[in-house]
Amino acid sequence: QVQLVESGGGLVQPGGFLRLSCAVSGFAGFTLDDYAIGWFRQAPGKEREAVSCISGRDAGTYYADFAKGRFTISRDNAKSTVYLQMNSLKPEDTAVYYCAAGRGWLGISWPYRSMYDYWGQGTQVTVSS
Repeated sequence: QVQLVESGGGLVQPGGFLRLSCAVSGFAGFTLDDYAIGWFRQAPGKEREAVSCISGRDAGTYYADFAKGRFTISRDNAKSTVYLQMNSLKPEDTAVYYCAAGRGWLGISWPYRSMYDYWGQGTQVTVSS
């Protein structure tokens, strides 16, 4: 079993920034290298959508078009934590943000929710003046 806990959400003005954290823990011998970690978001009345993903061993990164140039995903293996730095936030970025873990290398399949086995509870991000 793998557990994920998101933090760092909050209320921010348009143009502001937030850094989300996803703390990942698991069974004895667990290593973050074995998992791709994705960030998803879900706004009220909308489906959950992929935001970004960082691969396990090669640390390759992937972004949805709306996130490119504004969001940066990174990983600290020593802390078993994945971060999502979000800059130039817009009101349309308002959503609950979730992190998820998928075993192995996901490649072009990274945006698909079915590729992820474990999910966190989410953290609310609200962008408003």
